[in-house]
Amino acid sequence: MALAKRVFLFLLLNILVMLMISLVLNLFNVRPFLTQYGIDYSSLMIFCLIWGMGGAFISLALSRIMAKWAMGVVLIDPDTKDPSQRELIDMVRSLTRDAGVPMPQVGIYHSNEVNAFATGPTQNRALVAVSSGLLQRMQEQEIKAILGHEISHIANGDMITMTLLQGVVNAFVMFLSRVLAYIFSGLGRSRENNSGGGYLSYILFVYLFDVVFMLLGSLVIAAYSRRREFRADTGGARLAGKSNMIAALSSLRVLHEIRDPKTENPAFSALKISTPTKKGLLHLFASHPPIEERIERLKNTI
Repeated sequence: MALAKRVFLFLLLNILVMLMISLVLNLFNVRPFLTQYGIDYSSLMIFCLIWGMGGAFISLALSRIMAKWAMGVVLIDPDTKDPSQRELIDMVRSLTRDAGVPMPQVGIYHSNEVNAFATGPTQNRALVAVSSGLLQRMQEQEIKAILGHEISHIANGDMITMTLLQGVVNAFVMFLSRVLAYIFSGLGRSRENNSGGGYLSYILFVYLFDVVFMLLGSLVIAAYSRRREFRADTGGARLAGKSNMIAALSSLRVLHEIRDPKTENPAFSALKISTPTKKGLLHLFASHPPIEERIERLKNTI
């Protein structure tokens, strides 16, 4: 059931992205960039910018809704009378006031994993969600530090920055892949290469270069993501106390082995406060630094 839900949401998001971008391309009257005279670089550039940036921003606009559906987040009524939920709401309200950001939606998703995440298109439309496993296994001051970390992501505008970076990478990947594919396939050199076989060769080179350049682009995105985690740790320490932030990270280091396949969604793993540590060269593609490194960095700051 959970897998079917994820597949449905993935397909729905992609259909919405394709429909929206196709509409924008028609509005801008973007012509085909492959012509009998070669590549129309202006049309190609506009095409790549609209697809690259457009897809990223549509995903951002839908991020809060998709997170609720995919992770099963249950929102807490800001006026709730439930003591434990009231405490969580008051904690978030106090931290957001200190951080100078609007009060976000607050929710809980039922999972054994000890984790939390923040998402949303703007500071005014943000969501902070914590797992039931985190609430059950962490002390009050540690929870406060985790929430401070997530609210720091909102205050730093990390969701917007990541979207811009992803959009720029997408656009560059698409542009370079198509230019190089045109060159290597020999499309346009002769009438023979303009045949179906020549175009097929071009398509295969596009896919090849897309994969290669997206892997290289992922290194840039992952490096920035790790940097923003350090900044959010520092922000959490300022809001909730350095010792509390270190204690929270130390608890995460001990509890990170607790996994829950139902909420291990790759699309949202980069949003969470911690992910499984990658070893060797795979570390270069990790969205989060090792927790040990985060603790050491925090001890030497503030």
